[in-house]
Amino acid sequence: MDRTVESNHNITFDCKYHVVFCPKYRRKVLVDGVDTRLKELLNTKAHELQSDIMEMEVMPDHVRLLVQCDPQFGIHRVVKQLKGYTSHVLRQEFPSLKRRLPSLWTNSYFVATVGAVQLDGVKRYIEDQKGQ
Repeated sequence: MDRTVESNHNITFDCKYHVVFCPKYRRKVLVDGVDTRLKELLNTKAHELQSDIMEMEVMPDHVRLLVQCDPQFGIHRVVKQLKGYTSHVLRQEFPSLKRRLPSLWTNSYFVATVGAVQLDGVKRYIEDQKGQ
């Protein structure tokens, strides 16, 4: 895979992150249309944050993303915005989520930087999640 280098008005960067987060209590609630809507919302919000979700897979009890974002904005802010926005919208659109969980997402998440050598492997791993 070719490296994509981005730039803003004062830095040039290539920052990609493997991000994983789960619903509260690791409940398997990302099903029956919630998963499809979640993907739409994540892409919409990432675009708004000038970030790029390069790969995404939604499993019933967790979400895996490969995200590229501006290091000045920071991956923590991107993840916080993605989780906050999707929780708010999904809980409005799917009332069953409100009944089953006090909040949609756990406070925690996993994040790791992805270098050029690892990138293809991580992309394949995320793409292959559904097949397992």
